[in-house]
Amino acid sequence: MIVIGITGPTGAGKTTVLNVLRELGGAVADCDGVYHELLRASVPMREELAARFGPGIFDENGDLRRKELGAIVFGDPDALADLNAITHRHIVSELERRIAQAEGEGRPAIALDAVALLESGAGTLCGTTIAVTAAEEVRVGRIMAREGIGEDYARARVKAQKPSAWFEERCAHTLRNDGEKASLEEQARELFKSILCKEDL
Repeated sequence: MIVIGITGPTGAGKTTVLNVLRELGGAVADCDGVYHELLRASVPMREELAARFGPGIFDENGDLRRKELGAIVFGDPDALADLNAITHRHIVSELERRIAQAEGEGRPAIALDAVALLESGAGTLCGTTIAVTAAEEVRVGRIMAREGIGEDYARARVKAQKPSAWFEERCAHTLRNDGEKASLEEQARELFKSILCKEDL
């Protein structure tokens, strides 16, 4: 079984690519989803966060007070680094568990889906990586249509992330998605078949 890291900026089409892998029998681990699950269910991670940033970052129901935590970390590079170190370690541990589970199920592959795949350390778990990218203007249009937001906000979202070239330079493969969904699906299908075929050799 091969672990495939899939990353890229918002609006590029990662979901479409992941769905193609599912069709081929692969598993998918959404790193953002894993993070939110751990926030609710991982006692060790919650205890570490409370010890570092104070118990006040959780409300009376045990939910994370995002604004309070944000106020602590976003003006303090050291605090942000500590936050990332704690959360990334627990996320990587959970991803390792899911990789083992997928292998036990006989899956041909598992994809790790994360915008911060390369920065978080999750990329080290991957046998190969794919950047899913698209032109900035295309991404702005897709985000507006998908989320029903205005152009200024969509453009700000795009500008806040790393450019496509950053992902393309750091990944083994690139799927460029400036056209129709069907074209991306076909590109992804061919790339996955190539990767899985090499894995079987």
